Amino acid sequence: MPDALDATPYDALLLLSFGGPEGPDDVVPFLENVTRGRGIPKERLKEVGQHYFLFGGVSPINDQNRALLGALRKDFADHGLDLPVYWGNRNWAPYLTDTLREMVRDGRRRILVLATSAYASYSGCRQYRENLADSLAALQDEGLDLPRVDKLRHYFNHPGFAEPMAEGVLQSLASLPEDVREGAHIAFTTHSIPLSAADTSGPVGEHGDGGAYVRQHLEVAGLIADAVRERTGTDHPWQLVYQSRSGAPHIPWLEPDICDHLEERHAAGVPSVVMAPIGFVSDHMEVLYDLDTEARAKAEELGLPVRRSATVGADPRFAAAIRDLVRERAATERGEQVTPCAVGALGASHDLCPVGCCPARAPRPAAAGADSPYA
Repeated sequence: MPDALDATPYDALLLLSFGGPEGPDDVVPFLENVTRGRGIPKERLKEVGQHYFLFGGVSPINDQNRALLGALRKDFADHGLDLPVYWGNRNWAPYLTDTLREMVRDGRRRILVLATSAYASYSGCRQYRENLADSLAALQDEGLDLPRVDKLRHYFNHPGFAEPMAEGVLQSLASLPEDVREGAHIAFTTHSIPLSAADTSGPVGEHGDGGAYVRQHLEVAGLIADAVRERTGTDHPWQLVYQSRSGAPHIPWLEPDICDHLEERHAAGVPSVVMAPIGFVSDHMEVLYDLDTEARAKAEELGLPVRRSATVGADPRFAAAIRDLVRERAATERGEQVTPCAVGALGASHDLCPVGCCPARAPRPAAAGADSPYA
């Protein structure tokens, strides 16, 4: 038996994700959840949902979270970490409030939260914290004793996140025809967000010029490009680009879009492109549709050879990274001296989101941060 790892004071881990429809009848109700409060007509939601209907109304994200749950539970058991793992979603079953209620009834009092977003931004961090606060308020209204909830730090530069993606890029390069491989360009992709949200991402001291969101992605892209050069001897040119833009066209978002970028690189004479979705934990709908469908169609139209590298998904190295983050945070909470694991120049992210970090347009309570109304 492995030596037991100490998770105290924590007694559970919550995998917190976005959620997705699991059949055609789920698509519009799911999108109603995502857009709640924006007054978007049902007919418009049916139009927006067409990319889900192309895949039978099923988003792959829930199955991918089930696989990650299995990988985490196996890794924890194999390494003597006695910590049950639960799963809750923001926008589809299993819903976050239902899962937190189950955890409370199971006697869980100190909960660590793993969000399936590696970077700082309103939608990738604070909005999850707002959802946690909403769910805790609902449980409080039900008369339940509230647990203390803490969120694991951003893990964009943990080697267990970066290394599997570097390996994926290497595999994609190797799969290109030999005559276009050496000159391949790497397009590191992530979700576009409004410039205003990017500029205010991360702590206040990091605001401006894309904020922590852009800097963290550039850091990961550079780490992967360096790893590729070290292992192949070829210095492939690269750029951080964006995908999955939504919202009003008059609001400026991060650019360039991946399809525009493919056109530009083709016009510049680039022989091939590897699309590396570093902004995503798993191959969910934004990867499946925006890259594997739309961007690939654009590349075929251009006659440009492309490959798309894998996300970390349920890679055992990612599961091991989460175990490491749990161990690190638990030791910190016990008052022990800890050296956080991080690669690159930015260092390990904060454990506790400070006041002013990734602010919302309209202030709302957010749990698991310095401004949390729940101790």
